[in-house]
Amino acid sequence: MVLGTNFPVIAKTYKNQYIHVFAGIGNWYIVQVDGDYIGAVSKDYIKPIYPSTGGSSGGSGTSTGTNTNTSGLTTDELEVFNLINQQRTKNGLSALKIDAELQRVARIKAQDMVDNNYFSHTSPTYGSPFNMMKNFGISYKTAGENLAGNSSNSAAVTAWMNSEGHRANILNGSFNYTGIGVISSSKYGKIYVQMFIGK
Repeated sequence: MVLGTNFPVIAKTYKNQYIHVFAGIGNWYIVQVDGDYIGAVSKDYIKPIYPSTGGSSGGSGTSTGTNTNTSGLTTDELEVFNLINQQRTKNGLSALKIDAELQRVARIKAQDMVDNNYFSHTSPTYGSPFNMMKNFGISYKTAGENLAGNSSNSAAVTAWMNSEGHRANILNGSFNYTGIGVISSSKYGKIYVQMFIGK
């Protein structure tokens, strides 16, 4: 394998974007980004986040593989996450935690909706949200998904809270983990995918 910088750009990553790292080779990480592109990124631009299994962690994660660390979220995703948890705590429920893999899957689903120009819980690429979660290795007892197309994070959450089905997901006491994908969309401004699971 030859690594260097004299190659065409096939995909871009952005600051605070969560990407899957497969391996480190010299001063490079082999990564997978949205759209299932595999490539190499200099270690100067990547901060690894290692899920801890109860011992000391190199990052600021917690002591479980599914952690509450929000450092991998974009600004939009973090705002939606906080707005959702405000609604839950206001209604006497515990706050949701970020599941790192569910976060990645929600972002992939949002990108898939933009790339394939559809708005549906059933993806032509990945099938139902439940099949998608299982195919990505996510186990759960209960699960749900909220979708929105909006130009404003707060307006998207307000619309969910004003919709009986979406509100039921947000205020479902059996859900304790979430993943949120927010991707720019020429049609809606932004596409929002929030996946919920209960373990």
